[in-house]
Amino acid sequence: MILYTKINIPRSPVRLAYEHRAILFGSCFAESIGRRLSDSLFRVEINPFGTLYNPASVAMAIERLIEGMTFTSDDLFQHEGLYHSFFHHSSFSSASADDCLQQINDRLQQATVMLSSADRIIVTWGTAYVYRLKETRQTVANCHKLPEKYFERARLSVEEIVSLWEPLIAKLQKKYPSLQWLFTVSPIRHWRDGAHENQLSKATLHLAVEALQERFPVQTAYFPAYELMMDELRDYRFYADDMCHPSPTAIQYIWERFVEVCMDEPARCLLKEAEEIRKALNHLPFNPQSEAYRRFLTQTLLKIDRFNEKMPYLCFKQERKDIERLQTEQ
Repeated sequence: MILYTKINIPRSPVRLAYEHRAILFGSCFAESIGRRLSDSLFRVEINPFGTLYNPASVAMAIERLIEGMTFTSDDLFQHEGLYHSFFHHSSFSSASADDCLQQINDRLQQATVMLSSADRIIVTWGTAYVYRLKETRQTVANCHKLPEKYFERARLSVEEIVSLWEPLIAKLQKKYPSLQWLFTVSPIRHWRDGAHENQLSKATLHLAVEALQERFPVQTAYFPAYELMMDELRDYRFYADDMCHPSPTAIQYIWERFVEVCMDEPARCLLKEAEEIRKALNHLPFNPQSEAYRRFLTQTLLKIDRFNEKMPYLCFKQERKDIERLQTEQ
C-alpha cells in the first residue's frame, strides 16, 4: 500500500563538489540550505544582502555585486531610530548610520570577491509579489515596517521576471563561462498574500524558472524543493508552528534529497567526515584543562589533516590556529 506521493528527481546536471565556490541568494530556505552547506565545510557565501524574497530584489543584488559599487549614506533612510537600506534585509539595520554602512559594505566586498571565483549560484525565489516606493518606483527588498501608504504592491509577470534575469545570466556567463545556476522555489507559503494569490505567485515563479531553463539549458537547473514540501511532505506535522514554514524535520528531509541529486559522488562520501569536523570545531568542553580535552584537540587536528589530504583546496588556516591556541593555553 502506497501512503504518499514519491517524487522521482533525476540527478541534477548542475552539481556541487567541494572544489566549487557557491553564492546563495533568496528566501529563508536559501539560508537553511546555505547553513547546511557551510556546516558541511563547503565554501559558500550566504545572502550577502540578507534574506530576499522576490526575483527583482535578488536580481538587483547580483547587479550590485557585478558593479562592485559601495553604498553611501544616500542609500540609507531612518525610521523608528534605526538606519535602513531598501536593498537589504533588516538584519543590516542599525542605530548608527556608520555601523549600518560598515556592515553593508563589508559584506558587499566579501561577496564581490566570492563572485569573481564562484562556480555555482543558488537562487531561491519566495514570492512574485513586490513592493515599490510610490515616490521613486524603486522595488524594495524589505519595507522595514514603514506604513503601507508609501508603497504599491504588484505581482511580477513571467515576462517581467525573465526580462530581468535573461540579460543578467547572459552577462555573468560571458564574464564567467563555467558558472552554473541552480534555481529553487521556496516551499514557504506566503500566507499574507492570500491562499489563491500565493498559488498564483508560486506558479509565476515556476514558469519563469522554466523559461530561463529553456534559454540557458546548459547553465541552469531546477531543484524541486517546493514540490517535495507540497507532495511528499503534505502533512501539517512537517510544518513549523506558523503552519507556513517547513519544520526542522522537513528541511532536513529536503536537504537529504538535495544532497542525493545535486552533489557529486565524492562530496556525498565526505559529508559525514565534514559533519564530524564541524561538530568538533563547535564543541564546548566541560573541562578545558583536562587530558581528555587535550586528546580531543589532537584528534580534531588529525581529522582536519585527513580531510585536507582529500580536499587540498579547502583552507583550515584559522581553525588550525584556534586549536593550536587552545593547546598552548592548557
